[in-house]
Amino acid sequence: MLTTYREKTAALLEGSGRYYKAGRYLDIFLITLIMVNVIAIVLESVPSLAKQYQDFFLELELVSVAIFSIEYLLRLWCSVDKIEYKNLSSSNLKKRIKYFFSPLAIIDLLAILPTLLMVFITFDLRFLRVIRLLRIFKLTRYSRAMQLLLAAFKEEGSSLLAAFFIMSVVLIMASCGIYLLEHDIQPDKFGSIPQSMWWAMATLTTVGYGDVVPVTAAGRFFGGVITLLSMGMVAIPTGLLASSFADQLRKRRDAFNEAVLHSLIDGEIDPSEKEHLEMLRIELGLSHAEANQAIKIMTSQRVHALYCKHCGNKL
Repeated sequence: MLTTYREKTAALLEGSGRYYKAGRYLDIFLITLIMVNVIAIVLESVPSLAKQYQDFFLELELVSVAIFSIEYLLRLWCSVDKIEYKNLSSSNLKKRIKYFFSPLAIIDLLAILPTLLMVFITFDLRFLRVIRLLRIFKLTRYSRAMQLLLAAFKEEGSSLLAAFFIMSVVLIMASCGIYLLEHDIQPDKFGSIPQSMWWAMATLTTVGYGDVVPVTAAGRFFGGVITLLSMGMVAIPTGLLASSFADQLRKRRDAFNEAVLHSLIDGEIDPSEKEHLEMLRIELGLSHAEANQAIKIMTSQRVHALYCKHCGNKL
């Protein structure tokens, strides 16, 4: 039972329990505000629109930063009542510090920091506009796909680093090879190894801009070999992320299925267990359809397990 304002605020911001509907409405409002901000920032880069609607853009920015700042401070204040921090034995200050350095909290801070710094430091407006576009990453909090992707990056961090290390080695080797083969013929394009890295990067990523190309027979043969290698190199991190993404989704579904089975120990799901499953569903980022399907399947399996497969009598 939620008793304090801080607990109620945490439930509202997380959209859990009886504050589910209110939390969803709040999420929709914040998502809409983020998208309006992104559109406004893009339109503001058009000089004629920036001059004509200067006051509107400024007012929207100030109102948005005020709302995002209030949201950020409230999330920091009630972070001690979040599920992942509530049961920790550390003090409230340490819990808030831990939340302060969490990825989502850093994204929330980046959404308001450029405008706040503008008050104290003079910025190039073009630079400030680009930095403010980082506000779109706040959608990560409300996007299940982005949360799964971040979890996949975290899970496969060491493997991705190994893949990028291998790609870096291949990049250097490709740059050195094309430099040796082409620098005498095209000193303006392959005059040094760092200069040759542009061609190597475009080739290894299969982009192939075509502005820098080898002209000698040996250089073209070498370029073909690098192109064939690049197909496998680019596929490595893609395959790792795809596999980890699917694995994260499977783990979340398995965790919810286990919780449903635990709730069905007594044969039925009571209201308190339903509330717990709903909170778990939100935390895991599962849809209502997925949750209902899991409950239906687990209940069916539970019912079949109570009867003998041979005689059909209840065990």
